[in-house]
Amino acid sequence: MSDAPLIVVIYVAAAVLLVNMYRSDYRAAHVGQSGPKALPGATACGLYGCIIAVVGALLILALETGGEIALGLVGQQSQLMWYFFFAMIAAAVLEEVVFRGFLVQENKGRVALIASCVGFSLLFAVIHGHFWSTPDGWQWTFSIKAIFTSGILFLNSLWFYAVRFGPWNPQGSIFPCMLAHAASNLGVYMIKLVQGYIVF
Repeated sequence: MSDAPLIVVIYVAAAVLLVNMYRSDYRAAHVGQSGPKALPGATACGLYGCIIAVVGALLILALETGGEIALGLVGQQSQLMWYFFFAMIAAAVLEEVVFRGFLVQENKGRVALIASCVGFSLLFAVIHGHFWSTPDGWQWTFSIKAIFTSGILFLNSLWFYAVRFGPWNPQGSIFPCMLAHAASNLGVYMIKLVQGYIVF
C-alpha cells in the first residue's frame, strides 16, 4: 500500500464506512433482526474470545521480533511515515472483512473451510509484497527477510482464521479478528518507532 497521505485518508475513510456498516448489522443481529444481506461475522463475541485473539497476535509478534533479531534482519526494516499508523489500523478492518469475511468458505464443510483458510493465508502473505517488491522497483526476491516476514504473515493469517472459527468465538464474530489484527499492527508500529524506523 502507498504511504501517500491521500491514499491513507481514502483507506481510513473506507475502514470507517465499513465499521459503521458492521455496527448497523451487529445491532440488527443483537435484537434478532439480522437479514440475509448482513455482513459476514457481524455477531457478538465475549471478552474471553477477544483476549485470546489479542494475546495470540502479540505472541506471534514477539516470535517475529525475536526471529528478526536472531536472523540479523532488524537493519532491513522498511521506514514508515508517522501517519501510516492510521492506515495500519484501517488495514485491521479492511483486510479482515475481505479475508476473514468474504473470501473464506465457511458454509461448505470443514474441509473447504480449512482449505480456504490455508489458501487465502498464502494469498494474504504474498500480497503484502515481500516476495516481489524492492526499493528499486517490482521484481521477485526470495531473500531471508522476504521468506521470514511472509512466513509470519502466513502464520498471522492462520491465527486470525482460528480466532474467527475457534471454540472461544462460537458465533463466528469477525470483531475479535479485527482487534487482534489491530493489536498486531499497533505492535509493529511501536517496535518500528523504538527501532527508529518511523519518519516524522
